[in-house]
Amino acid sequence: MPSLPSFSKPAPTTPPAAPPKPTWDPKPVSVRPFPWLRPTIRIRLTLLYGGMFLMAGIVLLTIIYMLAANALSEGSDLPFKIVDARGLRISSSSCPGLSSVVDVGQLNGAASECLLHQRAIALDTLLQRSLMALMGLTIVAFAFGYAMAGRVLSPLGRITRTAQRVAGSDLHRRIELGGPDDELKELSDTFDEMLDRLDRAFESQRRFVANASHELRTPLAINRTLLEVQLADPDASPELAQLGKTLLATNERSEQLVEGLLLLARSENKIVDKKPVDLAEVASQAVEQSRGEAQTKGVEFRGARMQVFVQGNGVLLERIALNLVQNAVRYNVPGHGWVEVTTEPQPGCAVLVVANTGPVVPAYEVENLFEPFRRLRTERTGSDKGVGLGLSIVRSVVRAHDGSITAEPREGGGLVMRVVLPL
Repeated sequence: MPSLPSFSKPAPTTPPAAPPKPTWDPKPVSVRPFPWLRPTIRIRLTLLYGGMFLMAGIVLLTIIYMLAANALSEGSDLPFKIVDARGLRISSSSCPGLSSVVDVGQLNGAASECLLHQRAIALDTLLQRSLMALMGLTIVAFAFGYAMAGRVLSPLGRITRTAQRVAGSDLHRRIELGGPDDELKELSDTFDEMLDRLDRAFESQRRFVANASHELRTPLAINRTLLEVQLADPDASPELAQLGKTLLATNERSEQLVEGLLLLARSENKIVDKKPVDLAEVASQAVEQSRGEAQTKGVEFRGARMQVFVQGNGVLLERIALNLVQNAVRYNVPGHGWVEVTTEPQPGCAVLVVANTGPVVPAYEVENLFEPFRRLRTERTGSDKGVGLGLSIVRSVVRAHDGSITAEPREGGGLVMRVVLPL
């Protein structure tokens, strides 16, 4: 086997200093104090329907009132005249003035005033009762409009629920809205076509990453074998041995990157073959595998792990715990840091919590840690702590198990990672 060429050892370079921590925090997102007052389309349509009915009723009532007043005013005078009222006695509760007349002239005047008064009372009664009927019908119109708006907008609710499920990485769902060929069905069909294209694109991306990772495994394995054989040569010079160790570490790093990409591509799919897995046992194995590195860095393990079984893939669940524990150990305070790993059952789910001491993490940078090749204050993999895929793999595996993961900064530094998995 030909020996490796001799190269001079490159001079160590000083890593770039981390950018200073910003002294400002972004403004918190304002939360609406009364979410039920949100002006939804259904509420706006209800107000529109009810408002149009109320306006139409007011216009109709005004026209009826004017027509009635006009009809009553046409006969404002008495259609008769009293010529001789000798011996006539009149008693009226609604027109008391008729009882006190003494001659024919007063009687005719009192009868005309009584007629005008009765017409005014009739118009007032018509207006009051019409307004009461209009208010009652307006309430009914608002209720009917709310019900009809909900029925008309029900396809939009179905589209929204499907979009929310798709946002959880379930691109296989479709709306498949039935009914008449209207604008809502056209919107639904367009959304389904978009989901089809996205599903094909993501599936093609997963296949490409998986195939590329498989193809890269073979040359990396050959390189590792050649380097190990060369390092096993007792006649190799110190410079050659040092170069071989450097290349072997670089090759090992490339293998980790390929394995991470392959696992990331696989874990985006749903787990079909699920089996009962003890989450406490998985977390304990992750702690034991990381104990040597933790002792080297002077990091202490804490936490009680209660037995709780979840349905899933044991290998992938072990990868979740191992990645979280390894990150907690590597990004810690050397000499006096600690990592707390706990598991506990909760109603309908199991919770794995990994908390650690470490550098202060701004709240606005927490979400970026779950992106591939992202770390705190850096975006590339120029570090000996990993390849930048640990938390990305954890999030994709958790989603494949229909779970969720959240991260919160600790006071004084470090993170609290909480994984919730359904039972």
